[in-house]
Amino acid sequence: MGRVATYLSFIRFSHSVFALPFALTGALLAWQRAPFDWRQLVWVMVAMVAARSAAMGFNRLADANMDALNPRTATREIPRGALSGRDAAIFVVVTSIIFVFAAFQLNNTCGWLSPVALAIVFWYSLAKRYTSYTQAFLGLAMAVAPVGGWLAAGGRIGAAEPWLLGLAIGLWVGGFDILYACQDVEFDRAHGLNSIPVRYGVARSLIISRVMHVATVIGMAALAWLLPLGPIYLGGVAMVAALLIYEQSLVSATDLSQVKRAFDLNGWVGILYFVTTGLALYVR
Repeated sequence: MGRVATYLSFIRFSHSVFALPFALTGALLAWQRAPFDWRQLVWVMVAMVAARSAAMGFNRLADANMDALNPRTATREIPRGALSGRDAAIFVVVTSIIFVFAAFQLNNTCGWLSPVALAIVFWYSLAKRYTSYTQAFLGLAMAVAPVGGWLAAGGRIGAAEPWLLGLAIGLWVGGFDILYACQDVEFDRAHGLNSIPVRYGVARSLIISRVMHVATVIGMAALAWLLPLGPIYLGGVAMVAALLIYEQSLVSATDLSQVKRAFDLNGWVGILYFVTTGLALYVR
């Protein structure tokens, strides 16, 4: 059990609530036009957990040397010796294979696109070495979730709904990752790593984050224009907006002590959005 707990901590398994609810929301939207299948639901969940686990494992492996130098991350599993680099590499390979296999169980479109999805989520871990817009690439990686869920449930690839939701999710994730990256500005500058806070400074980066979260709410609300989701859905979007306002209120350019608390609030965003969207579709 101790070994299992180490791996769960290694990939921050509890943070699966960031992506999984939106993959399921994409599937819910598609099931309004395609027949529901319990088997699809199971494989969507397997694919999402495997993809996120592979991505997080790759991130920890790619950043192991830097994590060891940063006091904030020095206690992570690889730097402190709880897992070896070889253990991490095997874990990434195995979870990647599971993801590709699960994607093919859904349909051929998902299967053949699965390596592309892995390339996107892996690239985020390397982006900080090459571009200031690292947080935008994390947003892109998370935006894959609702689109993937939509395709997995039989939705058309050319439909607007999953792409609009994907855009909203990408902006949301990029916005809160900017807050998180503000903690490491000095370390990143000292070690030649790039991020939006490194490029623009903390104060301007907080403004960028807030604009992205406003755009998130607009994108979510706009989905109700494409689909008649009704007042329950819009009420859910309003609650998401309230959570994001509170999250942003916890962080300022002169006080980053509540960044972790602000970051953890995002776990409720996905759950709240999924539940209210599901309820709106059921009532409709």
